[in-house]
Amino acid sequence: MRTGARLGIDVGRARVGVSRCDAGGLLAVPVETVPRSADGDDDVRRILELAEEFEAIELVVGNPLSLSGAATPSTDDAIAFAERLAAAGAAVRLVDERLSTVSAQQALRASGKSARKQRPIVDQVAAVIILQHAIDAERASGNPPGRSVDTDEGQSPL
Repeated sequence: MRTGARLGIDVGRARVGVSRCDAGGLLAVPVETVPRSADGDDDVRRILELAEEFEAIELVVGNPLSLSGAATPSTDDAIAFAERLAAAGAAVRLVDERLSTVSAQQALRASGKSARKQRPIVDQVAAVIILQHAIDAERASGNPPGRSVDTDEGQSPL
C-alpha cells in the first residue's frame, strides 16, 4: 500500500463530491461539495486547492459505468473531468464506481435523512464510498486501483 493522502471525486452534472483519506489510506471521510463550473475552471481549481491542502498524492475519480460495464453519458463526463484535472497537473486514477450514488442515498436514508436533506451531502458520501473502495482494493491487492489518466501534456505530481 502506497503511503499518502488521496482525494475521492464523485463527478455529477451540477456538483462534485470530494472526500479524503489519511496518509495511511485507512479511512475515507467527506470534505466538500464543489459546484460544477458551467464555463471556466473554478471547479478544477477548487479541487486542486483541496489536494494541496491535504497533501494528496493522487485524485481518485469515480468512473460511472452501467451495470453491464458499458459507458454512459455520465461516464464520458467523468472521464472528461478527470482529464481536466490531469491536464492541470494532478495525478489522477479512474476507478469503477457503479452504484456509489445509490449506495450513498441508501445509507443517508437509513440514517434518517430525507431526500431533500440528502441533496447537499449525497455527492460527498458517494465520494467517500468511491475512495474507501479504492483504498481497500489497493490494500488487498497491493496494486493502485483503477487506471491512470494520462494527458498529452503529461502528468506531474500535485
